[in-house]
Amino acid sequence: HNKIGRELEYFTTVDVIGQGLPLIMPKGTKVIQTMQRWIEDEETRRGYMRTKTPLMAKSDLYKISGHWDHYKDGMFVMGDEEKDKEVFALRPMTCPFQYYVYKNSQKSYRDLPCRYGETSTLFRNEDSGEMHGLTRVRQFTISEGHLIVRPDQMVEEFKGCLALAKHCLTTLGLQDDVTYHLSKWDPDNKEKYIGSAEVWDETQQNIRNVLNELGVKFVEDVGEAAFYGPKVDINAKNVYGKEDTMITVQWDAILSEQYDMYYIDQNGQKVRPYIIHRTSVGCYERTLAWLIEKYEGAFPTWLCPEQVRILPVSDKYLDYAEKVKAELKKEGVIATVDSRTEKIGYKMREVRVQKVPYALIVGEKEVESSTVSAWNRKAGDKGAMALADFISEITFDIKNKLITPKQ
Repeated sequence: HNKIGRELEYFTTVDVIGQGLPLIMPKGTKVIQTMQRWIEDEETRRGYMRTKTPLMAKSDLYKISGHWDHYKDGMFVMGDEEKDKEVFALRPMTCPFQYYVYKNSQKSYRDLPCRYGETSTLFRNEDSGEMHGLTRVRQFTISEGHLIVRPDQMVEEFKGCLALAKHCLTTLGLQDDVTYHLSKWDPDNKEKYIGSAEVWDETQQNIRNVLNELGVKFVEDVGEAAFYGPKVDINAKNVYGKEDTMITVQWDAILSEQYDMYYIDQNGQKVRPYIIHRTSVGCYERTLAWLIEKYEGAFPTWLCPEQVRILPVSDKYLDYAEKVKAELKKEGVIATVDSRTEKIGYKMREVRVQKVPYALIVGEKEVESSTVSAWNRKAGDKGAMALADFISEITFDIKNKLITPKQ
C-alpha cells in the first residue's frame, strides 16, 4: 500500500510533520468519508446513538480507569505532575468519555442496552520502529463504540457486535482475508491486568462459547487481552506477511465499577452493567491500507474517489461532456471531464493507470444520439448506451455496493 497509495495519491508523508502522521490526500479522504458515512448510517440502523467527545482529558480521568498505570507510556502527555496543577493527555481511546455520557442521567434496566458510537480521532505514542505507512500511525480515526448492557443482555449484544463486524467485512469484500483470535490474559503476568482470576476465566469462557455457537473458527492468544478484559481480535495479514488487528470486540465486566456506573433494576437496586468495547470497521487509515493492497488500487465502484471519467474526443464536444457530468452528479455519481487536448488513446491509458472504474467517450455520434460510449474495468468496451441506461447501471452498482460492476 505504501507504493500504490503514494503513486495514486491517496496519502503521503512529510518529514517536517512527523513520523506516523500521514497526510491523507483528497482521493484517500474521499474513500474514508464514504466508509465513514456508510458505517455511521449502518450503526444508526442498529440502534446506536452518536456522541462527540474531547480529544484530550486530565490525567484524573485515566487514573480512574487504570490507563494511567497500565498505558501511560503509550500516551502523549502534556505537563508535569510535579510542576503543573493539571496534566492533560491526548486520548488513546474513547471509552472513559462515553462512560460519562452514560452517567449524565440515571438509567433504569429498561434503558439498557445503551449503544454509543463515535467516529473517534485517537493518539498513541508508537515506537518509531513500529510505524509503517497507514497501518501503524500515531494519529488515527476509528469507528469506535461502547455498549452498556445488563449482564443478561451481554451474550446477545456481543453476538450483535460480531455480526456488525462480519457485515462490514463482507460489504468491503474482505471476509475471506481474516482470522479470528480470542485474546486472553496471561495468568503468569497478573500485574498487567485488573480484576480477579475468576472474572477473567468466566469472561474468556463466555467468549469461547459465543464463537463456538456461531461456528467461528478461532485461535487463542495468551497475553493479548486488554488490561481490563478479554477480546475477539479480527486480524489480517499485509503483503509482507505481518498480521495486524483490524476489528476488535472486547468483553468488560470490570470498568463499570471503576467508574461507579450502575442502573436501577426491577427491584429498585443499583446494579453494575457490563460493557462491550468494539469497532465496526476499525481504524479507517489501516482499513484504507488494507483495501489498497486487496484491490491494488482498483476499488469497487462505490468506494472509488472517481467513479466515471468522461473523455470528449475534441474540444467541440466539451459542452456535451459537461452535460453528461451534470446528469451523473444529480444522481450522486462522482464524475470528471478530461478536457485536455490529448488523443483518446492517451486519455484511456490514464484511466487505466488511475484505476477509474468507468470511462465514457463522447463525440459526434454520441451528441447526435444522446448516448455515451461506455467502458469499464471488467467488461472493457460496452459500446453505445443511452445515458439514462448507463446511469441506471452505475447507480445500481453503487447503491448495492457491488464488489465488481454489474454486466
